[in-house]
Amino acid sequence: MPGDKSISHRALIIGSLAVGNTKISGLLESEDVMATVSALRKLGVNISRDTNNCWLVSGVGVGGFKEPSEILDLGNAGTAARLLMGAISGCPITAFLTGDSSLCSRPMARVTEPLMLMGAEMFPRSKNYLPLGIRGQIIPMPIEYDLKVPSAQVKSALLLCGLSSPGKVIIHESIQSRDHTERMLKQFGNDITTELDSKTGASKITLTGQTELVAANINVPGDFSSAAFLIAAALMIPDSEVTIKNVGVNRLRVGLLDTLLEMGAKISLFPKKNENAEPVADISVCYSKLSGILVPADRSPLMIDEYPILAVIASMAKGKTEMRGLGELRLKESDRISATTELLRSSGVRVEEHEDGLTVHGSNNPIKGGTIIPTHLDHRIGMAAIVLGLSSKSGVTIDDISPISTSFPGFVELMQKLGADIYSAQE
Repeated sequence: MPGDKSISHRALIIGSLAVGNTKISGLLESEDVMATVSALRKLGVNISRDTNNCWLVSGVGVGGFKEPSEILDLGNAGTAARLLMGAISGCPITAFLTGDSSLCSRPMARVTEPLMLMGAEMFPRSKNYLPLGIRGQIIPMPIEYDLKVPSAQVKSALLLCGLSSPGKVIIHESIQSRDHTERMLKQFGNDITTELDSKTGASKITLTGQTELVAANINVPGDFSSAAFLIAAALMIPDSEVTIKNVGVNRLRVGLLDTLLEMGAKISLFPKKNENAEPVADISVCYSKLSGILVPADRSPLMIDEYPILAVIASMAKGKTEMRGLGELRLKESDRISATTELLRSSGVRVEEHEDGLTVHGSNNPIKGGTIIPTHLDHRIGMAAIVLGLSSKSGVTIDDISPISTSFPGFVELMQKLGADIYSAQE
């Protein structure tokens, strides 16, 4: 698998705020991650790639970004935008962020509001959209903050800003979201702690500010969210069997595996030597006859990116699969609830769309296909559409696969090597 996108962004940003040279192997070289590289270079960070495909980041220290002379264009990279907003807010500089039409339509208030409590000044377009200006603080205020919605991006933005704070930044989550930032900050030397309430699932994260970060070597594991599409194809297409090597299996990322096992999937994990702070495993999966289930709403933070492909899998499962607690999906690269509904209905699948989720009525029979599917500039909708086409009677046509390269460069070529019949509509 290509390197994990979430971990790649964090390795670059946290490495930039450390003292010394951070070496990153396995970095995802996608459009999103390269947008982060470009932005960090404009912030005064020296980043290079050696002949062994390792990336070297010469850190500038906590609060050490330089004021950029250019606007930071983050393309489609929502993770980069939100994390950099936090990191910039902890530096005494002014910077301006923008992105493509999709990113500029995604609301940022959930990030700007708590960062303003820490002292940052924000100058967004109306309704807190990008383009947006930030004036950071040399000494941000330490805060104690309750996250309104479990969000690793918001949490990470506050932690990155809090690195410059005198004192402790405390964040409360009602449901724990992915913890890549906490794991990596600890690896870089910050005394960050997480307390879990075993009864409620709530978490309390405490970061000690004004602690210098020390450069580290990071080995980025394979991206589970990308592996999900290969897992889906193997489950849905008869006689398939695939082993996917060296995939990150952080327990806060693999809710899809729990869901698929409950549906009857034949999936095995083979843990590997722990790479840095992240657990890694090989994942073996083969064709399975699945049954629909009710997916617990409180599982959504553990698999928020995987619901479009789960809905595709559910179309081939026997019975009803209900997914709730997905309101966050309406704020992604596209409205993923509506886009997924459109994707399935266009191929004859019965789907009920709810404000916070989907109900998919599946069968063990192949769906009809034969339609043109709009991806809405969303890489995950594009990949889900390809998997749906592979398992359909008549195939499908996808209007634009170019967004896939934002997270999974080489996806089409990899699927072709595994036997997928994918070709240009012009051929």
